[in-house]
Amino acid sequence: MTLAIVIAVVLVALVFDYTNGFHDAANAIATSVSTRALTPRVALLMAAVMNFVGAFLGQKVASTVSDVIDPGVGSHGLVIVMAGLFGAITWNMVTWYYGLPSSSSHALIGGLVGSALTAGVFVNWATVVEKVVIPMVVSPLLAFSLGFAFMLLIMWLFRKASPRRVGSGFRLAQTISAAAMALGHGLQDAQKTMGVIFLALLSGGYVAAGDPLPVWVIIAAATAISLGTYSGGWRIMRTLGRRIIHLDPARGFAAESISAGVLYTAAYVFEAPISTTHTITSAVMGVGATKRFSAVRWGVARSILTAWVLTFPAAGGVAALVYLLLRFVLQLP
Repeated sequence: MTLAIVIAVVLVALVFDYTNGFHDAANAIATSVSTRALTPRVALLMAAVMNFVGAFLGQKVASTVSDVIDPGVGSHGLVIVMAGLFGAITWNMVTWYYGLPSSSSHALIGGLVGSALTAGVFVNWATVVEKVVIPMVVSPLLAFSLGFAFMLLIMWLFRKASPRRVGSGFRLAQTISAAAMALGHGLQDAQKTMGVIFLALLSGGYVAAGDPLPVWVIIAAATAISLGTYSGGWRIMRTLGRRIIHLDPARGFAAESISAGVLYTAAYVFEAPISTTHTITSAVMGVGATKRFSAVRWGVARSILTAWVLTFPAAGGVAALVYLLLRFVLQLP
């Protein structure tokens, strides 16, 4: 029975990874598509490829995710992990339907914590606070402020240049910045699924705590998120690319460059699973505010912020209900 549940959890984790891909596809390419630096299909293909490559560039974030809870060994632990995944998938689908760029990463952590608390197992609050909550607050603020400052620098450097030539040059530069953003998304988000699959294998007794990630886990997670990305997330893309503020190529380049830098720093320096969604959305607001603060549609921003605040409790609540249901159906003690 344990093997069957392990297989089921791995499959559900890959479904989550797929939803993460199409939910967050907008993170990497919305600004490039909205400025017409790239066509939608070319942008999606590039993002899918870079997501796949980024998944192979590190395992520190995966290690952090697998350290969030200790579900224990056996069927009960596997059910806890599965319930957490269902909580995250549910929130991803709800926010995708309404076109809200919420965090798949925080939905996953919230789901795992919600099911673990309901089951009464260990939650590593030190990891949750230091690696998740603090970066969750700091990364958007950093992306906003750096985006604002970087855009001011660009405006000063190109203050005497022809607007037409500047626009053309930054459209080309956006190809690079969008690729960097997509690479950062793969580096961050594919690893989160790897961490959950490792947690399931650990609960099933198929790996030990100090073992490296199996290669098949990396390939499977990279493939799932890439396929999800290529399927596109058009609802959220419209929100990020148009509804917050109408971006020009220079601002699109600035937002993507700053976001990519924050993602890499979080992954390699702090080993923190930060939200690519929060990061790029905040950067878009920051560069947009350099036009004038009223140019940013703050009403849309408030709706996005509400979704961010609700992510943890909503995903955790669904995970708790799913855990209780699975425990009843499987007649676990």
